[in-house]
Amino acid sequence: MTAQKRFQDENKRLSEFETEVWVQCPLCSKKAVAKVDHQLGEAKLLCSNCGHVKTTTTETVVFGVKAKWIRSAEEYFGVQMWLQHPFKNNTFWAYNPAHLAYLEQYIAATLREHKDRSHFTLLEKLPKFYHESKNRTALLKIIAKLKSK
Repeated sequence: MTAQKRFQDENKRLSEFETEVWVQCPLCSKKAVAKVDHQLGEAKLLCSNCGHVKTTTTETVVFGVKAKWIRSAEEYFGVQMWLQHPFKNNTFWAYNPAHLAYLEQYIAATLREHKDRSHFTLLEKLPKFYHESKNRTALLKIIAKLKSK
């Protein structure tokens, strides 16, 4: 009999991971990091490979409204996320290693415990394919690939 891997939902929200996002550098196409500080109203993209640095304000126009919108770090630069991989007709993605690890724990678990959900947690908002046990092996292979990228 196989031992069950247990996952205890921590009720994390996507916003806990979106202030630092691993991205593809727009100049050299290697891994870069986009960070946002909503308190300062500033977003910064840094590439340790080619030295590219770009800073911008979080003030943007959305639907004709100019404001300091709270968005994930990569959205201020229009760059592609580094930790993403096609899966069937979808895309599996994570913002950064901590987000990827949380998803890995959830996907690998055969017993998933949820307590006091609020309908706003990261796991509740995931597409159906993340939850299905039939996808577990394939998704864990993708995660392993992304971890070694």
